[in-house]
Amino acid sequence: MKISKEQIELVNGRIEALLKANNFYGKKLKEAGIGKISTAEEFEQLPFSEKADLRDAYPLGLMTAPEEEIVRIHSSSGTTGKPVIIPYTAKDVDDWAIMFKRCYEIAGITNKDRIQITPGYGLWTAGIGFQNGAEKLGAMVIPMGPGNTEKQLQMMQDMESTVICATSSYALLLSEEIEKRGIKKNIKLKKGIIGSERWSDKMRKTIADSLGISLYDIYGLTEIYGPGIGINCDENTGMHYFDDYVYVEIIDPKTLKTVEDGEMGEIVITTLVKEGAPLIRYRTHDLSRIIPGKCPCGRSYPRLDTIMGRTDDMIKIHGVNVFPAQIEEILQQFPEVSSEYQIRISHLEGKDSMRLYVETNGTVDFKALADRLAEKVKSAIGFTPLVKVVEEGLLPRSEKKTKRVIDERYE
Repeated sequence: MKISKEQIELVNGRIEALLKANNFYGKKLKEAGIGKISTAEEFEQLPFSEKADLRDAYPLGLMTAPEEEIVRIHSSSGTTGKPVIIPYTAKDVDDWAIMFKRCYEIAGITNKDRIQITPGYGLWTAGIGFQNGAEKLGAMVIPMGPGNTEKQLQMMQDMESTVICATSSYALLLSEEIEKRGIKKNIKLKKGIIGSERWSDKMRKTIADSLGISLYDIYGLTEIYGPGIGINCDENTGMHYFDDYVYVEIIDPKTLKTVEDGEMGEIVITTLVKEGAPLIRYRTHDLSRIIPGKCPCGRSYPRLDTIMGRTDDMIKIHGVNVFPAQIEEILQQFPEVSSEYQIRISHLEGKDSMRLYVETNGTVDFKALADRLAEKVKSAIGFTPLVKVVEEGLLPRSEKKTKRVIDERYE
């Protein structure tokens, strides 16, 4: 999907602001001698921006609007290196709320819904993003924030919440607690808006069946407003994203060339109207594809497929590239295992080894199941892991993102 003339005009507005601010990207443009673009081909010659650029700009080097127009900052939830600080103008905050409102509407949520928000508030974009969109929609917000599962379930029952906003890990934890306590009859949830981490079809089915709700995958990242720049509709044929606010390309992460619609690659995002910290050709490292054609729902917003992983998710072991998504595909073939798993990579006695932990209920032979899983993994990726089967509920659940791959070789 090539960039349109209207989008090029909007990009030119951002180029002008970046040159004037003379921040890291303004300097890149000056070095390349670029002051304006006219065609899709010229757009594709614009330099990329990377997370490292944003970290180097700490604390306020990304600020492109005058400071008196900045009303808020947010920071990425990354745990390594300097944080990334993103400044927002009042218009940025409002634009983000408009996009989030669209997300709720696409999911069929109205101002009659009661929306319980469990992601974190503060510097993280999640909680406040879900809230701004819900208020723009006119729905009742129950701003719980993370943790305190006891209170979450109490409020969910007393307030008769109809929508839950959560990470997939926390939605799973809540669904398991509801089942354990036998309180499903008191729960009035109809829909779940799930964001912040990739999740398998098996996990989606477990949560949806357990709670008896429809689930929607919301997309976004702190650097580009936050969650709420895209969501799947009831047709479930990918996530609609808002091309009047963001332009999305898919590139081959090796050649850095744009690929055709339908081909898998890395998502690269350009903000079209952002004032506080506009980003041009920002490499997200998320892997997906643009779905060609129009959605059966009739909406004209283009679609991104489910996020398949990240370019930096890849584990190299015995010379083989392994992605968590491959393990998830294998686990889906075993109805007796839960959606939860953990991969641990170690270096012992001069060689790498991979341990795969999975959960099952107590009605199966753990050793026989471990042997079958190990055989299946070997035939799919070429080497045999050590499979450890544990009882359901023993692997860690998280209120935020669950860490599924632990590489102990570099610790």
